[in-house]
Amino acid sequence: MDAWGMGAKSKSDSRRFANYPRLNPLGIGRNISAADLIDQTFMAYNGGRLREAAQLISKKMLPKNGTVGVTLTGALTPAGLGKSCLIPMMKAGFIDWIVSTGANLYHDLHYGLDMKLYAGSPFLDDLELREQSVIRIYDVLFDYDVLLDTDAFVRQAISGPEFQKPMGSDEFHHLLGRYVHKRGRKLKLKDSSLLATAYECGIPIFTSSPGDSSIGMNVAAMALRDSDLTIDPNRDVNQTAAIVYDAKSRGLASSVFILGGGSPKNFILQTEPQIQEVMGIEESGHDYFLQITDARPDTGGLSGATPAEAVSWGKVAPDTLPDCVVAYVDSTVALPLLTAYLLTRNRPRKAKRLYDKRDKLLRKLSAKYLETGTVSKIKTGRKVAKRATSAGHKKRSKPI
Repeated sequence: MDAWGMGAKSKSDSRRFANYPRLNPLGIGRNISAADLIDQTFMAYNGGRLREAAQLISKKMLPKNGTVGVTLTGALTPAGLGKSCLIPMMKAGFIDWIVSTGANLYHDLHYGLDMKLYAGSPFLDDLELREQSVIRIYDVLFDYDVLLDTDAFVRQAISGPEFQKPMGSDEFHHLLGRYVHKRGRKLKLKDSSLLATAYECGIPIFTSSPGDSSIGMNVAAMALRDSDLTIDPNRDVNQTAAIVYDAKSRGLASSVFILGGGSPKNFILQTEPQIQEVMGIEESGHDYFLQITDARPDTGGLSGATPAEAVSWGKVAPDTLPDCVVAYVDSTVALPLLTAYLLTRNRPRKAKRLYDKRDKLLRKLSAKYLETGTVSKIKTGRKVAKRATSAGHKKRSKPI
């Protein structure tokens, strides 16, 4: 022991802390980039989790042509995160498919149609705002006419002949995105709408609750005018599972990047139980799980459910659980930082254009299900699934 009472470094330190970097950050300089800021100074607590999140996407989700699905919940597009973050990542090939609330896509239309939204305050008098025909989403403000004009655009678009049939929500959003893209070109807008960018890049966008938004409300209203448009949830369930199955069957990683929680979180994760539990196809789960959320896990709600819990359902592969990250951070803080990080650390990827392959992917999943699935109960362990019967039998199974 030296004069200060400090013993020599224990020989066991190198063993005990071998897997952990020393916490000894440099001072922040004037010209530090967002990526370096995250890598060098986000060392602990939820800052540490955000660093792990950035490195997970950069080093494991994106390399080797892995498939990345993103979910959107909360009022992200009204806050401008579609334009500032999601569209740049889509154009860089970092997002391959999306599950979103209908509300985020509805409010995305405001930007795609060049309507005006304003940065306001959460402490305004809402009775006074109502009298002034001002809509408030926390601290985002816009005129009531923005809603009326957006509704009119949706109704006029879906009156077109291409909409007069049942379809999956991915096809619906692709067709709607084409209208937004066309309107944007007339208005000389660039990279202003998620829907238009998805149409341009061949990125399928699904919504797990089609009727739970103003877009769905307008679809419902048009049904009273004898519109033949309906959104087919069966197609969506099978189509999303087909995207995941195609990636996994070709040896590629399937990753989920969850912003918030809610119904889109479950919809993207349930693709694996659809493949394993329902269709009886042997699979292990999504390879990588990243969630940005403020939801607690101890209430039993889905939004706060951890990736460890998802392993028990077969939603996440147990082998990659140590790589999964949950960061308890507001998405409006985390997403701009993550976007800047990825655009700095990763080169653009070639777009997969999964929308263009939708029918092919669904046929591939259908063929596998009809080969290995069953109508009666699937007798399965968690590793090897043994079928009670082979699928494809035309005779009806006996009632349970």
